[in-house]
Amino acid sequence: MPYDAMSAVSDDALLVMFANGDGEAARMLTLRLAPRVLRLATRMLGDAAEAEDVTQEAMLRLWRIAADWRPGEAQVGTWLYRVASNLCTDRLRRKRPVDIASVPEMPDGRAAPEDDLLDADRARALQEALAQLPERQRQAVILRHLEGLSNPEIAEVMDIGVEAVESLTARGKRALVAALSGRREELGYGHG
Repeated sequence: MPYDAMSAVSDDALLVMFANGDGEAARMLTLRLAPRVLRLATRMLGDAAEAEDVTQEAMLRLWRIAADWRPGEAQVGTWLYRVASNLCTDRLRRKRPVDIASVPEMPDGRAAPEDDLLDADRARALQEALAQLPERQRQAVILRHLEGLSNPEIAEVMDIGVEAVESLTARGKRALVAALSGRREELGYGHG
């Protein structure tokens, strides 16, 4: 199947195609889903190498269950977010503290160095504030506000009710605001 046609195929269909021996389907699904999982894992763990390991493990688990996948029961992306979230949680529970400043920032394509520095400071401040949140609040905030999942999707990923998601994200946002409020001027938000 041509690449353009393959890009219109659903995640469910691609996973079934992979289970039936289609390597191109696996490549397309990896290109589609791995960057999202890597972003989530990087934000949850604050460590690029650990995030890459989690991404690889989550994708391997997806390939292992491909033959047993039942289309329509769950969304592939939501299932994968849940696996990745659980892998991150496991690593966080057995992990030593890491210096957040050592996490490399993703280049954002801006030309002005001052903007790049300010964006890096903001990203570092956000990562530090996220690291201070309780684990479940951090996970809910990342999935909702950084990954853009809906509350029902987050509820499925975290295996909790929608009301619990709303509570976790609201408390997490309040804690982030409190943690960052004293740094408004430093982070370039003092004039608004």
